Amino acid sequence: MRGNVIRIRCRRGPMAILPRKGEYMRIHAFVIALAALAALAAGLPAHAQQSKNNGVRYRWVDAKGLPHYSDSLSEGAIKAGYDVLNGQGMVVQHVDKTLTAQERVAAEKLATQRAAAQRTARQHERDDIQLLNAYPDVAAYQTALQQILDNLDQQIGTTRINLHSQEKALADLLARAADLENAKEPVPKPLHDRIASQRDVVADQRATLARQQDQRDATAQKQAQQLQHFRELKEAQKQERGY
Repeated sequence: MRGNVIRIRCRRGPMAILPRKGEYMRIHAFVIALAALAALAAGLPAHAQQSKNNGVRYRWVDAKGLPHYSDSLSEGAIKAGYDVLNGQGMVVQHVDKTLTAQERVAAEKLATQRAAAQRTARQHERDDIQLLNAYPDVAAYQTALQQILDNLDQQIGTTRINLHSQEKALADLLARAADLENAKEPVPKPLHDRIASQRDVVADQRATLARQQDQRDATAQKQAQQLQHFRELKEAQKQERGY
């Protein structure tokens, strides 16, 4: 016998080691302590999760504009949209409200309009850059705009000449018909037809002239705005460069 154990030699098998008297109680207490520690270790995650969930987790605003805070999501929060907060009360995620079919259509339409507006704005920026690169100063840009007006004026002048010629041709036809009527002679049908056709030509030329003049006036007004916009771009460029 050595120490706290008694060695017993059996007929078969290895020698068994049995605890001495009083050791059973100490072993039993040790096993209970180990079980208690295991149970405590197993319960720590759940306890920690429970403590974590006790903080403010969700925030939303109701239809009256009143804010609400909770550690669980309610139906009202899901419908209204909510913020997810961390343990320090900081927003870590925002979830939009649940949209109805009509609201979804309106949201998609608004998103499409905003995207189109953004594309238009980017295109305007590219146009402005190209404009500044094309003309060194206001005088050069103004000259280019005047050339456009000069071309329109040339078209208007050509239309006026054509109109004068067609009006003279109509006047000649009408004079021939008047001479026949004064001579008490019938006006032949071919002459009637030519007069009607010529009146249509004159009316078309007059409409063309009016349209060209309107175009010229609208172009002049637009060019005044473009020239002012170019002046503003050059001034902004000058301030940016510092000279």
